[in-house]
Amino acid sequence: MGDDLDEFYVHTVTVETYQGTNGYGEDVFAAPVTVTGFLDDTRHLVRSQTAEQVVSEAQFYTRPENGALFPTDSRVTADGVTSRVIRTNVNTSGNLDLPDHAVISLT
Repeated sequence: MGDDLDEFYVHTVTVETYQGTNGYGEDVFAAPVTVTGFLDDTRHLVRSQTAEQVVSEAQFYTRPENGALFPTDSRVTADGVTSRVIRTNVNTSGNLDLPDHAVISLT
């Protein structure tokens, strides 16, 4: 089933979902998954999950069901550049019938 924003989802990224750390304190990631969406490389000041103000170098917009693939600290690669997820916002409109989407703020 398509949504109202599908025609704007012209970019692809590869996400490695953050799963925590291992016994050595090293980050552990799931296998890479390719996701379509829209990548905007405009800088924005955003709040992290811990309420700190940080600069987001890019935002990736995608379908809301993809939001679960992008928890904080996941690795996202686009055009050979790897970033980390600062924050993910899933925006749904409920009965308003507006386009639902997820916004992933990247380092």
